[in-house]
Amino acid sequence: MTSKGQGQVSSSTISSGVPPELPGAPTNLGISNIGPRSVTLQFRPGYDGKTSISRWLVEAQVGQIGENEEWELIHQLANDPDARSMEVPNLHPYMYYSFRLRQVNIVGTSPPSVPSRRMQTLQAPPDVAPANVTLRTASETSLWLRWMPLPELEYNGNPESVGYRLRYTRADGRGRTVAHVIHDRVEREYTIEDLEEWTEYRVQVQAFNAIGAGPWSHVVLGRTRESVPSSGPTNLSALATTSSSMLIRWNEIPEADRNGLILGYKVVYKEKDSDARAQFWPVEGNASHSAQLAGLGKYVLYEIRVLAFTRIGDGAPSTPPILERTLDDVPGPPVGILFPEVRTTSVRLIWQPPAAPNGIILAYQITHRLNTTSANAATVEVLNPSARQYTATGLQPESTYLFRITAQTRKGWGEAAEALVVTTEKRDRPQPPSKPMVQQEDVKARSVLLCWEPGSDGLSPVRYYTVQSRELPAGEWTLNSASVSHNATSFVVDRLKPFTSYKFRVKATNDIGDSEYSQESESLTTLQAAPEEAPTILSVTPHTTTSVLIHWQPPTEDKINGILLGFRIRYRELVYDGLRGFTTRSLSSPGAKWAELTHLSKHRRYEIRMSVYNAAGEGPSSTPQEVFVGEAVPTAPPQNVAIQTTTATQLDITWEPPPLEAQNGDIQGYKIYFWEAQRQNSTERVKTLFLPENGAKLKNLTGYTSYLITVSAFNAAGDGPRSAPVRGRTQQAAPSAPSTIRFSELTTTSVNVSWEPPLLPNGILEGYRLVYEPCMPVDGVSKIVTVDVKGSSPLWMKVKDLAEGVTYRFRIRAKTFAYGPEIEANITTGPGEGAPGPPGEPFISRYGSAITIHWANGDPGKGPITRYVIEARPSDEGLWDILIKDIPREVTSYTFSMDILKQGVSYDFRVIAVNDYGYGTPSAPSPSVSAQKANPFYEEWWFLVVIALVGLIFILLLVFVLIIHGQSKKYAKKSDSGNNSKANALSHGEMVSLDESSFPALELNNRRLSVKNSFCRKNGIYTRASVSLPRSPPRPSPGSLHYSDEDVTKYNDLIPAESSSLTEKPSEISDSQGSDSEYEVDQNHQKAHSFVNHYISDPTYYNSWRRQQKGISRAQGYSYTESDSGDPDHCPLFNSTSTQQGSLFRPKVSRTPTPQTPVNPPSQQSTLYRPPSSLAPGSRAPIAGFSSFV
Repeated sequence: MTSKGQGQVSSSTISSGVPPELPGAPTNLGISNIGPRSVTLQFRPGYDGKTSISRWLVEAQVGQIGENEEWELIHQLANDPDARSMEVPNLHPYMYYSFRLRQVNIVGTSPPSVPSRRMQTLQAPPDVAPANVTLRTASETSLWLRWMPLPELEYNGNPESVGYRLRYTRADGRGRTVAHVIHDRVEREYTIEDLEEWTEYRVQVQAFNAIGAGPWSHVVLGRTRESVPSSGPTNLSALATTSSSMLIRWNEIPEADRNGLILGYKVVYKEKDSDARAQFWPVEGNASHSAQLAGLGKYVLYEIRVLAFTRIGDGAPSTPPILERTLDDVPGPPVGILFPEVRTTSVRLIWQPPAAPNGIILAYQITHRLNTTSANAATVEVLNPSARQYTATGLQPESTYLFRITAQTRKGWGEAAEALVVTTEKRDRPQPPSKPMVQQEDVKARSVLLCWEPGSDGLSPVRYYTVQSRELPAGEWTLNSASVSHNATSFVVDRLKPFTSYKFRVKATNDIGDSEYSQESESLTTLQAAPEEAPTILSVTPHTTTSVLIHWQPPTEDKINGILLGFRIRYRELVYDGLRGFTTRSLSSPGAKWAELTHLSKHRRYEIRMSVYNAAGEGPSSTPQEVFVGEAVPTAPPQNVAIQTTTATQLDITWEPPPLEAQNGDIQGYKIYFWEAQRQNSTERVKTLFLPENGAKLKNLTGYTSYLITVSAFNAAGDGPRSAPVRGRTQQAAPSAPSTIRFSELTTTSVNVSWEPPLLPNGILEGYRLVYEPCMPVDGVSKIVTVDVKGSSPLWMKVKDLAEGVTYRFRIRAKTFAYGPEIEANITTGPGEGAPGPPGEPFISRYGSAITIHWANGDPGKGPITRYVIEARPSDEGLWDILIKDIPREVTSYTFSMDILKQGVSYDFRVIAVNDYGYGTPSAPSPSVSAQKANPFYEEWWFLVVIALVGLIFILLLVFVLIIHGQSKKYAKKSDSGNNSKANALSHGEMVSLDESSFPALELNNRRLSVKNSFCRKNGIYTRASVSLPRSPPRPSPGSLHYSDEDVTKYNDLIPAESSSLTEKPSEISDSQGSDSEYEVDQNHQKAHSFVNHYISDPTYYNSWRRQQKGISRAQGYSYTESDSGDPDHCPLFNSTSTQQGSLFRPKVSRTPTPQTPVNPPSQQSTLYRPPSSLAPGSRAPIAGFSSFV
């Protein structure tokens, strides 16, 4: 309660003795009675907290999902504890809402209820009218209307239905009201056309949507621009007052046709049927409606009109023109006097009527006399007005006569024309005049005074002179005058161009003919004159609120009439009821093309004119241009434009407004221009903000795409400059569907599926997912197959596990970080209608490693067979796949290498014919064919066992022979030991001496080692080879050595059975394999159990060696090398200067045969003999018993 009285009562019921609690949340929230501005909520109250509910609170999320997640209080209901529903008022039309409810008791506020579904209120007409409506003059017949579009929140309906309606009428109430509809909701200006000149209009604007129209804006007034009068004065009359003047009268122009303030009139007159330009007689001001024309031609019929002019220019002349003739007067002299016939006593004279008859010619009078007599002695003849010739007789020979001819009107006799003639028959053409001369003071801008001296007249007086001129540097001679008086010695040449160089020449004409032209005059240049044309104003635009920019185009050079010195700009403020004086600004820069007028008054209209000037004066003013000062577009772009990526389809843009001094008024909004960086011309869009905000959200963009964005500010005058482009990229999104699906190579069980990448990848493509399934179950089973293709390529896949004659549905979708939409296509496996039938069952034949498939032609179908295809599959129920395609249609067999098949696998083959209708029915499968190649007999296991046994027997026999031979030699040595013990025994020192210095030749007696029936591999092919060594490998024989037959057998085992590389070296022995089995020998082990150390262990074999006798040459060292040109890696070279004890080396080879062809056949294998001289420098020749085999 206050001093004014009691307020609203708020009550609450409390149960005595029971403490209240916090209430529970309402439940079962429902919405009904949805209207444009209100809805009804139904609900079930929650737990009341053991006290009554004092207030209900309605909260809402406003806007679409994701736009505004905050809950705000929009309504509350008090003092209604038993409420089960309530109306929520003051909602906004066509707006999304989600509601929740709370209940309040004395303790506090309950938790919120479960939010309701998101709903949208109904549409309603707009509540407000467009703001900032302005009307400006656009032209003489148009007005420029501008307004601020409605904010999106004020649409109250579907944005697509929002538009504007405007209406306009004359301010004086005359005429009808005209309406116009604009359907673009973001449009903010319109030019009203087809208006009347210099007329004021009233204009209003309103917004509308699909439900209805909003209120009208306030009325704005505007006047069209002033123009020229559209008609001439009325009641035009003319009265001739003298022979050279007449009085012209007229009435005012109708008000509707004035189109501005009448500043004066112009009388336009010219001789009727004349080609001369019309002349103007100006009358300043609108007060006088008459004019006295003077200086007219005598007795001339004139065509007269009158026009009015405003500041814009001349209006239309009056129609029709009136005709009036000046009064008559005495005529001018006749012209064209010639004497075509001259005799000694007579002459014939001809003439033409006066150029200025000044009336009706009534008669001609001719007088003639001797030139030496007085006028009283003249003979006078009066002729009728039609006479054009006269013959005078009775003249004295060789005498000069003066003839005078005059014409007569009703006003009297006119001026006489005189001519001299000599009565002689010795006449000739005249001589040319002298060279024309011009004094500098006689040179004007458009004329010069030309002087000359006449030449001889040829006894026939000169009748007239002709003057020609030529414009330099390359002009043609043109006629200036052909009627210069016969007695003239000077002539004013007019109609010349200012500031132009000329030359002149003159010729004389008498009764006989023309003279030659005189010499050309010296070149001269006319003076400068004021320019003839005004510059063309291209544009006048507001620059700031107190200045305008003017751009213009200067006149052409030939219209400047001299050297351009500068420009003059005249401007004045325009008022509707009068005119003000001009303010002049001069620009002394001839090359200027623009200027800025500053310090103008705000919100005023200005008229601007321009002219050019040179040293001779100023030219005419240009057509006036109007501009409204006070509104100018911003002169600087928004500052600090920044982009933030938010989602795959949205970019957030922020900026700062232009500098305050460059805004030129209140900023009304911004335009955001954005386009894809690679496609500006086709993707540029504009988002307009009609509020001076500093940020915007660009939505519905393409994912993972770079955008360039510029921002411009605008005010009531228009758009300012754009900011520099800023680049931003949206985040990745799911790609669009692949472009197309194509099917090729369709057979009964397979098809090649290809596709194009998505038009909008929206990111980095990680792969594709291909899913295919039969449209109908096959054998009661509908199998769905999913295949993931990694990477952005390849864009095809071969599907093989299809059933014949079944329609399959293929679906493909691309993936970035997520899968995009899929593209779908169906295909039915073959054979199609018109496709070929099956060929005959294939017959298979094998030739070594090649397979030949034979077949018979089948039904070609509806078109000729174009080719054949061979399919293959593993015999263990593998999938059919195309093995050979594009087999010519003429053949019925095809041979291919078994190398294209997998070794050891059995295959089935079938043949398919192809025509223009597709793949045909395949043939029956061929019998299974194994892709295993047949091994040669020498690679079979039984052959290898036989060879191994034979080799073993041979080695045993060899060992046995060596043992027997060694025993016999031992007993032979014992029998001779008594006689030759001294000679044959060697001390330890001698052994050392022999070994270290003299190197005597030692060799085994009666020994021959051979290796037969061994196998050699050449490029993967095993061939039989025989290597024979004509002599036993030499061994060292120090006296302390002892040999056994077992050691010899072991030694034989080390003889290489495969001749891969055999080389004798002085100090290195390479150990290798001893049989065909694959193994490697440890070189360290060979060094511990070397060839020499083995035989040292048994002294019983000391005598198995014998010393060679002195004088017998020792055995030469040999080098055996079997080279393999096809496999150089199997022929390593070793340093012959190695100091290590050698070991036998044999390359490790593979026993697995390959189908490759040997590079060199076995017939090309050879042994290479290398003499000791070929050893490497620094090495020593091997001695007998210490050979090295490689």
